Amino acid sequence: MEQVDRVVIEKVFNENSRFRKLYEEHELFEKELQQLDDRPRLTPDDEIQRKKIQKFKLAGKDEMNKILGRVS
Repeated sequence: MEQVDRVVIEKVFNENSRFRKLYEEHELFEKELQQLDDRPRLTPDDEIQRKKIQKFKLAGKDEMNKILGRVS
């Protein structure tokens, strides 16, 4: 996604509700991961949660890239 022009991303963000939702989720997952990473130590449950968030974030990014691939 980084290679796609910012103008294209903004255009798709404004025109495609699915992309917009995925982008917003991606940002939320990033914040959640940062909060976990800021902790001095993670419990086993925190580690599991962190892995789940990473998987959701990656799946969303993959879908965003597919959407961007169709328009560029």
